[in-house]
Amino acid sequence: MTTQALVVLAVTVAVAAFVQGAGGLGFALIVAPVAGLLDPALVPVFVLASMIPLNAYVAWRERASLDLRGAGWITGARLAATPGGLLLLWAIPAGRLGLFVGAATVLAALVSLAAPAFTPSRGAYVGAGLVTGLTETATGVGGPPLALVYQHRPAAELRATIAVCFLVGEVASLALLFATGRAAPAQLGQAVLLLPALAAGAWLSRLVHHRLDARRTRLFVLVFALVSGALLMLGP
Repeated sequence: MTTQALVVLAVTVAVAAFVQGAGGLGFALIVAPVAGLLDPALVPVFVLASMIPLNAYVAWRERASLDLRGAGWITGARLAATPGGLLLLWAIPAGRLGLFVGAATVLAALVSLAAPAFTPSRGAYVGAGLVTGLTETATGVGGPPLALVYQHRPAAELRATIAVCFLVGEVASLALLFATGRAAPAQLGQAVLLLPALAAGAWLSRLVHHRLDARRTRLFVLVFALVSGALLMLGP
């Protein structure tokens, strides 16, 4: 990778870390398209590896607001679906997978705009975990299902719970990718190299995260879901 490309990737990582640290999600949406354009081999390993320290930081910072019950159901379903994500990575062309996931995400966001406020049920947790396990393992992008489940919850609860779910799931996905030969240690080099950029964005997010209320966070979540779904449908 050239120096110019590395700088572009570093700036992208810093911005994405700030967005996710403040709002609870968005890192993969911002980083995955840029990383894919610079070097397709970076996706999904670079995205998954970069998110591990970021989500560990957010989970610790917001630990008092963690929805332990929801995180447990989501994580269990997400881990169960991880092998399915690997099968999708093998079996389905990336363009078709993006179209399928993007259409489902946009539909879910549009339904959410018209739906009344709700308290997530066990079924919602399990469904979000299953979809996230499939999509994040295959593409590195898994935020929209979790965002939609927690869109009516307090902002701190959304950030804390999604960070914990992501953290466990990313470790599981990377372990499976390495175990099956779909990832190599050399692919982690860029993630390690860009840790300072990630740390800078995460640190800046602590200056604004407590100012986000539930209404603004919900709006951010729905816009995030619509944009990410549209980008996945458009493909690379």
